[in-house]
Amino acid sequence: MPPLSPPVVRRATLADVPALAPVLARAFDDDPIACWTLPPDALRARLLERIFTLRLRQTLRHDEVWTVADGSAAALWLPPHRWKTSARDDLELTRALLHPRLLPRLPLIAHGMLGIERRHPRGPLHWYLAVLGTDPAAQGRGSGGALLRTMLDRCDEDGVGAYLESSKESNVAYYARFGFRVTEVTTLPRGPSAWLMWRDPR
Repeated sequence: MPPLSPPVVRRATLADVPALAPVLARAFDDDPIACWTLPPDALRARLLERIFTLRLRQTLRHDEVWTVADGSAAALWLPPHRWKTSARDDLELTRALLHPRLLPRLPLIAHGMLGIERRHPRGPLHWYLAVLGTDPAAQGRGSGGALLRTMLDRCDEDGVGAYLESSKESNVAYYARFGFRVTEVTTLPRGPSAWLMWRDPR
């Protein structure tokens, strides 16, 4: 069997949001932090799609959302010094979580997410991989790696670091193959852990 051609990578646009939001929702449906944030299974798919619609639109302002030709995967990157969400962004995301079954959990969710954000390195200069997800039906085709290499090559050319938070321990070895290393493990209140990972430019 001939080897598969590398996935074709391109920048996403606002026109891609309606298709990419459900892809990311499916990719994160079993994610430990998503399950901790949105424990009612029946709500998770709908609310994740709503959240990723907002995150895609917010990140597209920086023109660094990347996808593959068939739209089965996406990576949301934020440039140096622009990774922190604005008060307006936070308000939009909070509104996306306004559901009667989640209201009692909102203070816990906010406390946990702020705890992760406080650990985000202020320096040195780096790109932030906020989200990387592949539709479960399309995993194993190299899409995630292609999306990573596109920006990591740029990081290497510019001599700039990269940072991410892995919400699955099983993904730590995957990111390590691209040069990331764990700098800290933090645990959400009454919840799962997150692996904070840094990559020096090569």
